[in-house]
Amino acid sequence: MLEIALAFLAGLFLGSFLNVCIYRLPRDLSVVRPARSFCPFCEKTIAWYDNVPLVSYLVLHGRCRQCGARIPVRYFLVEVLTGAAFAGCLVLFGITLDALKYSIFSAILITLIAADIEERILPDEFTLGGAVIGVILAYFVPLPPNLAHILLPLRLGQRWLSVGEAVLGGSLISLCIWLVGWVYQKVRHREGLGFGDVKMIAMIGAFLGLQGALLTLIAASLFGAIGGLIFIFFAGKDASTYELPFGSFLGMAALAIAIVAIGGFHLGG
Repeated sequence: MLEIALAFLAGLFLGSFLNVCIYRLPRDLSVVRPARSFCPFCEKTIAWYDNVPLVSYLVLHGRCRQCGARIPVRYFLVEVLTGAAFAGCLVLFGITLDALKYSIFSAILITLIAADIEERILPDEFTLGGAVIGVILAYFVPLPPNLAHILLPLRLGQRWLSVGEAVLGGSLISLCIWLVGWVYQKVRHREGLGFGDVKMIAMIGAFLGLQGALLTLIAASLFGAIGGLIFIFFAGKDASTYELPFGSFLGMAALAIAIVAIGGFHLGG
């Protein structure tokens, strides 16, 4: 129980830093300078006691102490979701490298979901950087080598086949998605899929392999079609011109796939 509480606490503090990334990276601002957080409205430095994850937001009723501007609820949600993800990974996997891998994966996805909804940007630091991390972690937490078994020699061993699966899975599925987007743009003469989505799929493939990435893509398409139509209807948007934040649907689907498929398999085994 203590380990779960500590994991939740670690996720809260990481979530606080991720909020900094979500705000600053799309604006090409450094995430380390200034080191202290500041209010985006009055630009006053936030005191340490007003920057305690979850607690400060609740105490201040979601407003800046200096200017009274409302703090977006995204700050609260990212912190609590990252904390819950860390605790959940510990429950599913115990104190293992699997828990570390999928905690990192969850944190990356939560960041990308929030950034895409808020700014329609998927920062390379989390898509391309996340893909590199996923490939590295594939050596320590092996993936089922579905595609690698076909294209790579078995004498490489399980760990290197896992790395191959991460590289091949991420590359192949992202290339296919890029081709679909390219054809759509040529036919419709407008962008149907941003390159950030392509890089995000590569990152998901690096963490989940080809099968996981394909399941994510199918689920995201369903989420996007149903959820997008509902949102467009109630928000009164024009369905022919409104750009859905598809990266956020990819992130939600990847989280679901990781929890249901991988977590369920782990518990069942």
